[in-house]
Amino acid sequence: MTHSKTTEVNTDVTGVVIRGYDPVAYFTEGRPVPGRSDLSVEYAGGKYLFATPANRVAFTANPAAYAPQYGGYCAFGVALGKKFDIDPASWRIVDKKLYFNLNPAILEKWSADAHEYIQKAETNWPQIREKAASEL
Repeated sequence: MTHSKTTEVNTDVTGVVIRGYDPVAYFTEGRPVPGRSDLSVEYAGGKYLFATPANRVAFTANPAAYAPQYGGYCAFGVALGKKFDIDPASWRIVDKKLYFNLNPAILEKWSADAHEYIQKAETNWPQIREKAASEL
């Protein structure tokens, strides 16, 4: 099954993940920081943008440590066996991993029992990771 765009990573029409926000900044600054198009790295089917050269270096050295879980899809959605888009401001780091959610209300619901939702999502992700959102 070939796709012009991978379905494993939540990208915009230009192939950018997290709507262009810097994944490393969530860890280092504790907030969403827009990345720059001249500081990008291709990883796992998507293009990540970075706010600083140092963040790009950190990501390149260990992308798995900074890339969002479930390809940047909504963690609550994956727990339900679905692929939902995300709000870059609706995020949390749990056990040193970055998770996004659809919106602030979903983030609040997910955060109330994050570990249980993560467990469900971990079970669902292998079955849905290569399916388009419209197939679920």
